[in-house]
Amino acid sequence: MPAPTNTFKQALKSGQLQLGCWLGLADPYSAEIATTADFDWLLIDGEHAPNDLRSILAQLQIVQASDAHAAVRLPVGETWLIKQVLDAGAQTLLIPMVESAEQARELVRAVTYPPHGSRGVGSALARASGFSAIPDYLQTADEQICLLVQVENRAGLAALDDILGVEGIDGVFIGPADLAADLGHLGDPDHPEVDAAIMDALGRIVQAGKAAGIISPDPQTQKRCVAIGVTFLATAIDVILLANAMRSEADEARVRLQQV
Repeated sequence: MPAPTNTFKQALKSGQLQLGCWLGLADPYSAEIATTADFDWLLIDGEHAPNDLRSILAQLQIVQASDAHAAVRLPVGETWLIKQVLDAGAQTLLIPMVESAEQARELVRAVTYPPHGSRGVGSALARASGFSAIPDYLQTADEQICLLVQVENRAGLAALDDILGVEGIDGVFIGPADLAADLGHLGDPDHPEVDAAIMDALGRIVQAGKAAGIISPDPQTQKRCVAIGVTFLATAIDVILLANAMRSEADEARVRLQQV
């Protein structure tokens, strides 16, 4: 019996648009609520949300029991962190701040078993292998890992074509917020210079035959990105959805009840 099929990776390869949502509340209960929405993928954020290995694991268990695909963003692309999250059962990883082809190649090695990579062989006691219930896990796991790298600064943009040439990289995600900051427009990802850089990068990713990804809450930007060929698109963040809904309700209730 082989490793579970990564349907998200398959969808990206076939060019099917995958709509996603960021999970930043760092709790399995809120993750379970998110699974009731019709998103194709849910990103468990280990970079800017207060997640650790155990909270990521708990959310993986929840999301993987649903129709949505679970992706995990790590805080950094360290081999030991990658090993732990893969053993916990993650099959799709998003790694931030990738700035060179050499770095991208090291990430490919980190998600690949020897002799071609450096992933530690501990699947016998890992959730990823069903705790040894998947006899062919070691022989089949590599092809089901989806490795997405995040390009989000000047150095990454300068090396983008080289990164796109690295075999084993399934997709490139453009990070608007950090890119805007590095271009001198902190807090303004919609600045014309930033927008032009983003659209150019997304077009180059698509032309190279890799999956292109981005996060944007703006409907018009979302449409433009899909028109370019973006195939994994996050349209919302759970923290912001909750915060906006609660603030709106409080404001509307106060106005409504003052009129009584």
